[in-house]
Amino acid sequence: MTPIYITLILLLVAVILFATEKIPVDVVGIILVISLVLTGVLTAPEGLAGFGDNIIITIGGLFILTGGLIKTGLVDLMGRRLYKIAGNNEFFLTLLIMVVAAALASVMKNTTTTAMLLPVVIGLAERAKIAPSKLLMPLAFGAILGGSCTLIGTSTNLAVSSAIQRYGMEPYSIFELTTVGVLVAIAGVIYMLVVGIRMLPNLGGEDSLTEQYHIREYVSEVLVLPNSPFINKTIAESNINRDLDLSVIGIIRGKNERITPTPNERIQMNDLLVVEGKISDILRIKTENGLEIKSDFLLNDGVLESGEVELFEVMIMRNSNFIGQSLKRLGFRQNYDLTVLAINRHNETIIQTLSSTPLRFGDVLLVQGKRRLVEPLVVNGELLLLEEVSAKSFRTEKRNWALAAFGLFILLSLSKYYLPIEIPLVIAVLLGVLLLLATKTIRYAELYSLIDFRLLVLIACMISFGTAMEKTHADVFLADFIKNNFERFGPTAVLAGFYVLTVALTQPMSNQAAALVVLPVAVKTAVALGLNPRTFAVAVTYAASSSFLTPLEPACVLVYTPGRYRFFDFVKIGSVLTIIVFIFTIWLVPLFWKF
Repeated sequence: MTPIYITLILLLVAVILFATEKIPVDVVGIILVISLVLTGVLTAPEGLAGFGDNIIITIGGLFILTGGLIKTGLVDLMGRRLYKIAGNNEFFLTLLIMVVAAALASVMKNTTTTAMLLPVVIGLAERAKIAPSKLLMPLAFGAILGGSCTLIGTSTNLAVSSAIQRYGMEPYSIFELTTVGVLVAIAGVIYMLVVGIRMLPNLGGEDSLTEQYHIREYVSEVLVLPNSPFINKTIAESNINRDLDLSVIGIIRGKNERITPTPNERIQMNDLLVVEGKISDILRIKTENGLEIKSDFLLNDGVLESGEVELFEVMIMRNSNFIGQSLKRLGFRQNYDLTVLAINRHNETIIQTLSSTPLRFGDVLLVQGKRRLVEPLVVNGELLLLEEVSAKSFRTEKRNWALAAFGLFILLSLSKYYLPIEIPLVIAVLLGVLLLLATKTIRYAELYSLIDFRLLVLIACMISFGTAMEKTHADVFLADFIKNNFERFGPTAVLAGFYVLTVALTQPMSNQAAALVVLPVAVKTAVALGLNPRTFAVAVTYAASSSFLTPLEPACVLVYTPGRYRFFDFVKIGSVLTIIVFIFTIWLVPLFWKF
């Protein structure tokens, strides 16, 4: 059996294994590479070369850059702003996500955009109580559609623009692809809003990130500062519930006055608002103007989490000496050098001030302090350490560094347009990562936990398979098949044939590889038929970005696991989208680039 047929058979087997999902997709990729080596199609170095490809380091670095946005609360802030616009309406959320993703991907590349917006969309799904699977596939598809709209939208567009110069054509201008790209993107968005949204699975909502991380509801106190914009507003007008996800369950005014709040109760300066919410929502208060977390002493927000200072959840044990004692009577801050930010008491709302609340067995305290000061209390049986929650708090003081790191990456990735040299994408992303580490926006200990290594293994294996397609000339074999069988049906049929072939090759190969494989054959065929080769080059360019059929496109792989999708979810929804994009592209391209 020739290497071509071995490669194509292994491709078919891999697709079947991907579809059945009996074996994890990254394991299928490893089996595929091993098979290619054992059958002699690839040498061992060739089979493992994918693991050393620049894209592996680049995507790994993108995970870390995105982690910087998450750790500093920027993702949460963006999610809250988008939620204000769309609310709980799934239709408008889907529209907003796809439009934002497409717009960003037109200048930032679709993989970068998907990685950046992934945690935002998961947070939006949680807020709106919508299953993440309803929003994550539209995110990936929106980013892919947007990437086709400009020259810099994907590296594939840049690669083809460079390659066509070898055939005597001018490179693409930055907006040459925009008109058709935008029209196709609009058609794709309309399909997802009218049809695709109904076909999306309803998965993941019952196990939201909040439930996975077992975040408890806490009661805490918030001081209204003199500069607060909430002063003289009613509780309803302040939108504390909507904007901060906190419920105001009491107001303490002055020394003795306690008020059970109604929506029409007006907030006054120096009011102590008793609020109930999750850890992440309570800690978010420190990012709001005019509000301050009030604990058993005036909390210095600057040291909420810095150096050795961390956040912990601890439970009062059955025989603890703390039972029946208040934080004030214990002198908790003075004697233990620990600060209680909030108290969780199952099925009971705490209205009193935290410092005067008698503690009970089972109370869970959100404590700020150093681990070495918490551990003796755990050893002595006073407290039970439930979990460290520092990772859930936001390093808001590092936000500018997180933005600077991501901005540095974007700026350097576009260096060829304003510098005499082009800085490789992998170097740009690594410099961004180094900036995060140098400024301690990301801690070294958490660095590798931010990377999805299963995704990297899958991509590396498929890069190696793309090498096999090129080495055995299986790609050229398929291109010649298109030319020989579609030529007699006219130029539109030939154009459609090369489009379909490119889409098919983008599944096992990278988009750039698929485009560069088909491009020379398509251009030579056009010249032989007396047709405009640029028309064929443009069609191949668009086709290389139409990766909706399977979750093997990097942007789709990013949402595959968080959305808990099955392989056939992409086939079912993506196949119709692929057909729609195909029809619009084959119709529009000859109108703007004449045969």
